[in-house]
Amino acid sequence: MDEDDGHMIKLVSKEGDEFKVSIEVAKVSELVKTMIEEEGDEGEHEIPLPNVKATVLAKVIDFCTRHAREPMNEIEKPLKSGVMSDLVDKWFAQFIDVEQVLLFELVLAANYMDIKPLLDLSCAAVASMIKGKSAEEIRKIFNISNDFSPEEEAQVREENKWCEES
Repeated sequence: MDEDDGHMIKLVSKEGDEFKVSIEVAKVSELVKTMIEEEGDEGEHEIPLPNVKATVLAKVIDFCTRHAREPMNEIEKPLKSGVMSDLVDKWFAQFIDVEQVLLFELVLAANYMDIKPLLDLSCAAVASMIKGKSAEEIRKIFNISNDFSPEEEAQVREENKWCEES
């Protein structure tokens, strides 16, 4: 254990909700780690995270708490499977098995807070959703409308036939 174990820090969500976490857990986020280092060791730290909703921050803290105790294994790329439990330990696979809206919010929070393992995990979950799917299936999953005319779509398919051959 390091010298940060006993010290606590407040992370403040977009809505102003405060979450007390150990500095060790907070430092899983490179953004928070940098802010702590810039403020110095004086007093209690309060880190505002205006881009992260409280519900998402609570989930991020769950991840960071687990990752600080038991780091997630690196996810091999390209993904060898579309099943998350084949890629990461069971806890992380269950953690990321969330509604699509929350998944995208986790991607954004992990990116903003600079938490590479969470960004890798959440992006792998998104990638596994589309792995092996056709363009039509992907449009349906992400509720994307096709704004190509049938002629334009045929032209794009012809120009990109090489990428569908594998």
